[in-house]
Amino acid sequence: MGTEKLTIAKAINASLRTALESDPKVLVMGEDVGKLGGVFRVTDGLQKDFGEERVIDTPLAESGIVGTAIGLALRGYRPVVEIQFDGFVFPAYDQIVTQLAKMHARALGKVKLPVVIRIPYGGAIGAVEHHSESPEALFAHVAGLKVVSPSNAQDAYWMLQQAIQSDDPVIYFEPKRRYHDRAEVDTTAIPGPLHAARTVREGTDLTLVAYGPMVKTCLEAAAAAAEEGKSLEVIDLRSVSPIDFDTVQKSVEKTRRLVVVHEAPVFFGSGAEIAARITERCFYHLEAPVLRVGGYHAPYPPSRLEDEYLPGLDRVLDSVDRALAY
Repeated sequence: MGTEKLTIAKAINASLRTALESDPKVLVMGEDVGKLGGVFRVTDGLQKDFGEERVIDTPLAESGIVGTAIGLALRGYRPVVEIQFDGFVFPAYDQIVTQLAKMHARALGKVKLPVVIRIPYGGAIGAVEHHSESPEALFAHVAGLKVVSPSNAQDAYWMLQQAIQSDDPVIYFEPKRRYHDRAEVDTTAIPGPLHAARTVREGTDLTLVAYGPMVKTCLEAAAAAAEEGKSLEVIDLRSVSPIDFDTVQKSVEKTRRLVVVHEAPVFFGSGAEIAARITERCFYHLEAPVLRVGGYHAPYPPSRLEDEYLPGLDRVLDSVDRALAY
């Protein structure tokens, strides 16, 4: 394919197509992924081209979907499971954390489970209850799982390729509000490590760290701050487990201030782990406490209120101003 401008949704589709073409052991499974092409049309056309034995419409039973994927992985397949919406993953939570995450250790390394679980996550799409959750910290807390989230089409393509090729289970969170964001995708590039963070904007006064849907928000905040003479560095974390603390540390040693941004609630969120680790590593460099921006510690609200719930430009800039005021 070479280089082409794609949306994140189309990049994921292209990545799945490449994986299906390259390895007959790759399977795509999930609710409505076949004939419908997924509720977001991310898997559109795959069943038509690869058949119902490779792209499988499953019953509405998340626990059964993941359990079946585990069995297939034990038989040498590489299943790519789609959970239709973030809030639907919890019926499968037991299978994921007590079986999928533990099998490698339980078998003393003799058994591998190369399963990818794709989860569209996050809000800002005007959806009903259980359709706008950000549960990434729940999975990052579980040893044995890798947890990643792309923020752009290039990463969406390559990080999914790397996840499918991994012999470890990967939870692949797709920022659904960004599905239609478009960028150049080079399918011939040599990708960097799956779990390496990336500096997407250089700066000197403060570091913003985000992943998935909030990277774009942080870039917008950095652009707005620049108009007031503030230089913000933006890091796309890309991976929530493991976390590339070295890249964050290097940035904070330069800027001396850090604000961590994610859609999920701040309370016990992934930002807390980043704040704690960077405080330990950079204690003598920091000129302000590490601040966190995220959702509130409350159930996700009805869609007409989600703009008040979700962190946006103003809340990020407010935390930037607080950090710079020290």
